Amino acid sequence: MTLSPTLTKARVPADRSPAARAARRRAVLNWVAVHSVAVAAALFFLLPFVFVFLTSVMDDRQALTTDYWPTNWQWGNYSKVWNTPGFLTWWRNTLLYAAGGTLLTVVSSLPVAYALAKFRFRGRNLALMAVIAMMMLPPQVLVIPMFLFWTKQLGLGGSLWPLLIPMACGDAFSIFLLRQFLMTIPKEYLEAARVDGCGDLRTLLRIVLPMAKPAIAAVALFQFFYCWNDYFGPQIYASNNPDAWTLSYGLESFKAAHHTNWNLTMAATLLVMAPVIVLFFFAQKAFIEGVTLTGVKG
Repeated sequence: MTLSPTLTKARVPADRSPAARAARRRAVLNWVAVHSVAVAAALFFLLPFVFVFLTSVMDDRQALTTDYWPTNWQWGNYSKVWNTPGFLTWWRNTLLYAAGGTLLTVVSSLPVAYALAKFRFRGRNLALMAVIAMMMLPPQVLVIPMFLFWTKQLGLGGSLWPLLIPMACGDAFSIFLLRQFLMTIPKEYLEAARVDGCGDLRTLLRIVLPMAKPAIAAVALFQFFYCWNDYFGPQIYASNNPDAWTLSYGLESFKAAHHTNWNLTMAATLLVMAPVIVLFFFAQKAFIEGVTLTGVKG
């Protein structure tokens, strides 16, 4: 079916009419008004990363000036930092600390959160209050007795073991976060599993664990970010052994040794931040979903 010339001529001016152009302009202005705050906030958080990146690819002389754009892009700064003696050791220690601490925290916190959320026993509310109280206790309060215990009594000073072993006993924040999510799981699922002959452990592994993946992902990311960026713990326990340093503590030593080479310092900073940024970029959906769902029911 073909349109008549009259209909074709009538439709073309309608699409180009002043009213249509005004409607398009209003739509564009409305989009700008709605997203301007978000764009401004995004630029506010993005500009420091841009500054770090641009400085990291400058030469030694330009990095000390007020120029913001590199005149000679020095990509070899990253290889210089990567080949710095000790940097790979710091990277390996940080990866072991972050991955091992995350695994131990999730494995030890999930059963406790499951018991607090679904079991009925005497003293459950008291146990929950104890978990919340531990969240309010600053770690600096216990640093002296814990340091004496791990270094003087057990002789584990100069290593990361005093930081990893306590994570096998659960984390108060992780327990509370997981418990809040597990409270939202209907009890009918657990009752149906018990009718089918599942015990508590099997119910946890077969029913609760798959349904709690968003909360577990949120807890795992929180713990991974904490361990990756932890400076206080390695400074207390591993400062006297360079072979046990992590990236956060080693970066301070690197900055002191290259205090006039801001390009190398920025390159090292970017190499430390890059894994965390990439991990959050790929896992942000699960992270946001887990954080959103953990506060639905108390």
